[in-house]
Amino acid sequence: MNLEKVVFGFFIVLAATLNFGFFIGDIDQPLHHDVHMLFATIVVNLIATILKLGDRTQLGAIHLSTSLVADLQLGAAALAWGLAVHVHQTGFTPETTTLVVSLSGGALVANIVSVVLLISETIMLRR
Repeated sequence: MNLEKVVFGFFIVLAATLNFGFFIGDIDQPLHHDVHMLFATIVVNLIATILKLGDRTQLGAIHLSTSLVADLQLGAAALAWGLAVHVHQTGFTPETTTLVVSLSGGALVANIVSVVLLISETIMLRR
């Protein structure tokens, strides 16, 4: 068993599951979407991105691009949340919640693509 592959797979799957945990719930209900879950999702996604930097294969490039998309979407979600709460001082309204959750949904799609790539890569290595 390759420990590096285990850690790599762990962080890819953890990023997807944390993102799903934040995303799930009514899209306009602020109580269903916790800021700490978004923060954890961003941190784990960034760790997954760093782990993908060393791979020099074509599949590694696609892994990195999906991770960068997720990072960009989650960063935009955090920025929208921060602007609404701290700059505009409107609070975490249903409109802001909808924007943040929608951006998180885009990141979730990128995470799912990354997990599918990981699974397909694993299946190809077995043959």
